[in-house]
Amino acid sequence: MKKIALSLTMLFGALAANNATAFDGDATAGKAKSATCAACHGADGNAPISMYPKIAGQHAEYIYKQLAEFKTGMTSGGKEGRMDPVMSGMAMPLSDQDMKDLAAYFSSLPIQEGETPKEVVEVGSKLFKAGDAERGIPSCASCHGPRGNGTSLAGFPKISSQHPEYVKSQLEKFRSGTRNNDLNGMMRDIAKKLTDKDIEVLSKYLNGLH
Repeated sequence: MKKIALSLTMLFGALAANNATAFDGDATAGKAKSATCAACHGADGNAPISMYPKIAGQHAEYIYKQLAEFKTGMTSGGKEGRMDPVMSGMAMPLSDQDMKDLAAYFSSLPIQEGETPKEVVEVGSKLFKAGDAERGIPSCASCHGPRGNGTSLAGFPKISSQHPEYVKSQLEKFRSGTRNNDLNGMMRDIAKKLTDKDIEVLSKYLNGLH
């Protein structure tokens, strides 16, 4: 256990060092470039359609990373980065500065908080906070924090108040391996151990976590 804790400490230290430089996106410029994004993600970054993610309040570094990897997914024909039939095409014409500006803008906006159904609070809270040792599932909070806010330096996204439908789809993609741009395969390894019920409960639980 001590070896695992030491490895995580070293990993987070290295990530922090790699991300130590200031993020140089311009939120004002990003707002001027965001009209196309609004169609799916909403003008305020709170997607009105639940199949699309809320990106308001998300860490700028994480938004930038996803945009860059969507673009790479298109340029590599899906061999690298993150491939999505819609987002990869949208990211293709963006310059590096465009992506940074958009990331800065949407990260500056407040996310709309959701609600957790009462019937999933107990089970969802246990799985999120403690995981399931018998099945080798670590707690979600160990990386994403007790309130699901993540951390920009380590590259873990904010997952609280996210649409349940979107969370469910991403966990299923990690489980199947169709999404594979997670750090060191961490999410894929965890998602493989999640049942359909686990995914359903966590997706609904996170919507009201804030």
